[in-house]
Amino acid sequence: MTARTCLPWPDKRLRTKAEDVAEITEEIRAIWDDMIDTMEAMPGVGLAAPQIGVMLRLAVVDGSAERGKAVRLANPEILHSSIELREHDEASPNLPGVSAKVKRPRAVTVKFLNEQGMVDRRDFVGIEATSVQHQIDHLNGKMYFDRLSKVKRDMLLRKAKKLG
Repeated sequence: MTARTCLPWPDKRLRTKAEDVAEITEEIRAIWDDMIDTMEAMPGVGLAAPQIGVMLRLAVVDGSAERGKAVRLANPEILHSSIELREHDEASPNLPGVSAKVKRPRAVTVKFLNEQGMVDRRDFVGIEATSVQHQIDHLNGKMYFDRLSKVKRDMLLRKAKKLG
């Protein structure tokens, strides 16, 4: 298990849709382990495989206070979203030093393959709902700042460039 390096923005892989995972193998489990180590080292509440250059639909989410309760997801898909929105300050290790307030559904129901390779469904609420939606965006080649207005997005990217 190893913390991996996150790709720097604007690496084109961050704009590429990740491939579906056919089955859960030992190799997939090892990638998940590295992703959890990477997430813990940031520290963050989630990570998607493309962020570390692995172009598979894999994500990990852990919003627990005590940590060590990461949910491992393959091919996650949102089935239901709450009407109620929640605003949260989002950031990414791929574009360090900047963040922005993003509104997303407060709760989501997600279907995914779990670490046993079984189709699972889970409700995520609050910070974990925000994180799982953020990770699914990464799997689809989107960044959190794509949800901002053009003016706010341009300001954020200019600020990040100055910091870089």
